[in-house]
Amino acid sequence: MSDPGSKTSEGTAPPSGSLAPLIRALHSRDMEALSKLRHSLRTPLNQIIGYSEMLMESAEENNIGGVLVDLKRIHTSGGQLLALINDALAPWKIETGKIDFAGLRRDMRTPLNAVIGYAELCLDEANAGKHEDLVKDLEKILKAGKNLFALFESTSYPDQIDIGSPTGDLGIAGDVTLGAINPPAIPVTTAEDFGVTAEPMPTAHILAVDDDEMNRDMLVRRLQKLSHEVTEAGTGREALGKLKDGNFDLVLLDILMPDLDGFQTLEFMKADPRLKHIPVIMLTALDDVESTVRCIEAGAEDYVPKPFNPTVLRARITASLEKKRLRDQEQAYLAQLQVERSKSERLLLNVLPKAIAERLKAGQRTIVDSFIDSTVLFADIVGFTRIASKQSPHRTVQLLNEIFSGFDRIAEQLELEKIKTIGDAYMMVSGVPVMRSDHAEACANAAFEMLEAVRVFNRRHQLDWSIRIGMNSGPVVAGIIGTKKFSYDLWGDTVNIASRMESHGQPGKIQISEITMKLLGNKFDYQSLGEIDVKSTKPMPAYLLRRKDEKK
Repeated sequence: MSDPGSKTSEGTAPPSGSLAPLIRALHSRDMEALSKLRHSLRTPLNQIIGYSEMLMESAEENNIGGVLVDLKRIHTSGGQLLALINDALAPWKIETGKIDFAGLRRDMRTPLNAVIGYAELCLDEANAGKHEDLVKDLEKILKAGKNLFALFESTSYPDQIDIGSPTGDLGIAGDVTLGAINPPAIPVTTAEDFGVTAEPMPTAHILAVDDDEMNRDMLVRRLQKLSHEVTEAGTGREALGKLKDGNFDLVLLDILMPDLDGFQTLEFMKADPRLKHIPVIMLTALDDVESTVRCIEAGAEDYVPKPFNPTVLRARITASLEKKRLRDQEQAYLAQLQVERSKSERLLLNVLPKAIAERLKAGQRTIVDSFIDSTVLFADIVGFTRIASKQSPHRTVQLLNEIFSGFDRIAEQLELEKIKTIGDAYMMVSGVPVMRSDHAEACANAAFEMLEAVRVFNRRHQLDWSIRIGMNSGPVVAGIIGTKKFSYDLWGDTVNIASRMESHGQPGKIQISEITMKLLGNKFDYQSLGEIDVKSTKPMPAYLLRRKDEKK
């Protein structure tokens, strides 16, 4: 016999359905080629068994008893063919050194003829009864049966392959048989056999990926019958495109596909943060353990061999969707937890400085610190009692909130720490709780910004509000007060003197102590006010702070 890859004696090339390329590879004990050979033979069997199962269900539902008996015969014959192929091409048979295609061809002829014959009979009856849905599926069964018949009747491969031949020749041994094989029919499996209850499945959006149109059609119809929304893809690249554009709950992915196979498609999915959490069930006629392991290692949720049992497929889909539901629920809980945590942190930061809030979150309960260098600022609205008496409480609070919110923005921009508001007074500090060398200058800049904010506020509302500002520098003690409605506060003479500088100050002016003036140096101008009386201490010098370009 001529080389199976060459032209025949008549000069014509082998048929396109030839198995020669796959068979030729087997002489080197290529287990992958053996798996692909089983895949090529089992693909039409998947179609025969799958469509016959769906037709039997349809015939029972529509009370078409005339074709039901023959459909069961087709299904049984398909099961016999599958058992023959699985036995003849089992991986352990490679140890014998020979694969007997002559015996396999002979044993398969009877059940294969039964598939074709009964399909033709059913087709005639369906046409006579004008059952168009049955006709389409029976034509697909007939086509699959003839495709399988053409593969085995092809003369482009030998009767027997000698595995591991030193010369690589494909020997012929027509007299060797596999022995009598009498495989049982595929049993009808019920949901109860797999512990699946009769409760309805949760509906989902599923992407079905298979390069074989009939396989895809069977899968889609089976899934739609389970009330799922199904999208089809014929290649791995098409599947990736649809995954990025759509929102899917599950992917059913064939392994052997041209261009981009199922393994590569799965790897692309798991490498994409947007797709990695979508569960994937691999569907294939490959049945070797290595393929199963590779799928699971790559991130597949499960693995179902073809031709698949619809009850098994249903159970695996249900399990995968339930896992995804739980994962989605977990992610939703985590997202909600993060939202609540962010709210809590924002609330905490509205009450406490960030550095102090971090220490509280780390578990510290008693927080008291001493700071040698800091500058404290107080601002107070002049004549606020008189202002409040002239308008409603709601309007008063609204205006006060607006002006203090402006002070908050200034403190944030200049990285100062707002300590609190007391009625119509506003207190902030620089150098606490984070030390900084320019604490006096930062407070001085904030004071000028606050005066400008009041001028803008007055123009906007046609008012004549005014504030006094007082500043002092020196050591302070800072810490947390309270255990429930806690606050961060300052203590010490530095704080008291800053408050006195404000209360003894002038409207629209910034009054500072001598120590603050010395820290600011020649960056600003000053007007001496002489000594002022300060409660609980002796009189001390005070100064009005001005910018260099400010008119006296």
